Amino acid sequence: MTDPADLVVVNAEVHTLAEPDETYEAFAVRDGRIVRLGTTYDVEFLAGADTETVDADGRVAIPGLIDAHTHLLNAGRTLVHADLSAADSPAEAVDLLRERAAEVDTDAGEWVLGFGYDESAWAESRYLTREDLHEVSETAPVVAFREDMHVASVNDPVFDRLGDEMPDDDVRTEAGEPTGVVVEEAVDPVYETIEPDADEAEELIRAAQATANERGVTMVHDMVRRSKAPEVYRALDLADELTLRVRINYWADHLDSLIDAGLRTNHGSDMVATGAVKSYTDGTFGGRTAKLHEPYADDADETGTWVLDPEGIRDLVARADEHGFQVTLHAIGDAAIDAVLDAYEDTAAPGESRHRVEHSELASDDAIERMADLGVVASMQPNFHKWGFEDGLYDARLGDRRTDANRLPAYREAGAPLAFGSDCMPLDPLLGVHYAVNAPSEGQSLGVTDALRAYTSGGAYAGFDEDRLGTLERGTRADFVLLDDSPWATPDAVRDVDVALTAVDGDVVYDDR
Repeated sequence: MTDPADLVVVNAEVHTLAEPDETYEAFAVRDGRIVRLGTTYDVEFLAGADTETVDADGRVAIPGLIDAHTHLLNAGRTLVHADLSAADSPAEAVDLLRERAAEVDTDAGEWVLGFGYDESAWAESRYLTREDLHEVSETAPVVAFREDMHVASVNDPVFDRLGDEMPDDDVRTEAGEPTGVVVEEAVDPVYETIEPDADEAEELIRAAQATANERGVTMVHDMVRRSKAPEVYRALDLADELTLRVRINYWADHLDSLIDAGLRTNHGSDMVATGAVKSYTDGTFGGRTAKLHEPYADDADETGTWVLDPEGIRDLVARADEHGFQVTLHAIGDAAIDAVLDAYEDTAAPGESRHRVEHSELASDDAIERMADLGVVASMQPNFHKWGFEDGLYDARLGDRRTDANRLPAYREAGAPLAFGSDCMPLDPLLGVHYAVNAPSEGQSLGVTDALRAYTSGGAYAGFDEDRLGTLERGTRADFVLLDDSPWATPDAVRDVDVALTAVDGDVVYDDR
């Protein structure tokens, strides 16, 4: 006799997102795995006295969304500190920082922090300056982080404390005086100083976890550096209070410790696993620090910055690969992407290691073909298309090369593994799917099914999880989402589709039906 299911989902439009994308009306879950898909009539035969029944009432069921590039602590910070993504101008950003300053003890020198401003979306398109931040406080340290986290604006009290630790080349000046804008390695001392302790990190992670579940996210690949986040993730896992699967991508400056501890990629539990070793190689388009072969359209003397130069890239990749680690390298400009692929090509089996390129924004046709040939994962952020429309950031920085950025169909056509993440700009995969489908040009747009696959099975593959996650098939883990509306029915408005329910391992972690 067949044992009853723990959970049945009925009266749904179930998309497996496998190859091909088969659809069903219902499915059943036992011991955290899907055990049957079919009609509501068929699946209800597995309902017993203790079976939980979810009536989807016609909603769309898809696999749980896997965000392959997050900074979960930073996502939590926007929920606790000033959320500057809501600002439409420098003045509004300053107002939000003032509101945050009123909530902290500035007289005692407590830091005033804001996260997520994007000056490229403002009519007055400029970075925040030290003068702006002095309107918030001239005595307490005030920091406003650009949403890419490679650029920060700071006031004089921050310079007084940390200026000696900031490389001169990464401190922007006018007439020999700091503007308050710092980039790349000059931002690092600020991050280190404000890094939360374990208690605060837990508060931020719990807040971000709840938001992620509300947006249909069941797993994140989190980028971690000098942080209490790994400790918090494991503590929540042991307490059975983690409602997200977490793959921890450790920064390269942790590599010695990882080797000494005997860790390797894929070590861990069902909920928390060791992922890749991560590093920057270049910067961002927003800071004109992404490394290009040709100069920026709006600065003929600038081709960007190496954060880790080609020799350093080769050394890091060789050492991490030798010790059994997947490697994932931030590379945005075409020169940086080429240098990363050169280093991966020198490893024994980059496809088996599933080494990754994070962002891969301005990859050439040759680079995309090389990714396909090497089996290198393109870990991309379709929400970055917001910068790709006419008169946007890419237009300013790249000029005629604007439509060469984020050419998502080219990866699919070449056969390069494609995984999507949000970079927490914001943490909202359906917004990313919207931009993937409604990109600035046809050469940058995917269909709904391909876009969702990059946020499900693509993320699963990038994390060696394709046998258990990323599709709704018999035997896979029961990580799933119910959507109030069908993205296929409203492809021009995917961003407006609401998540009704999210489940991890068959346990409902968010329910807004």
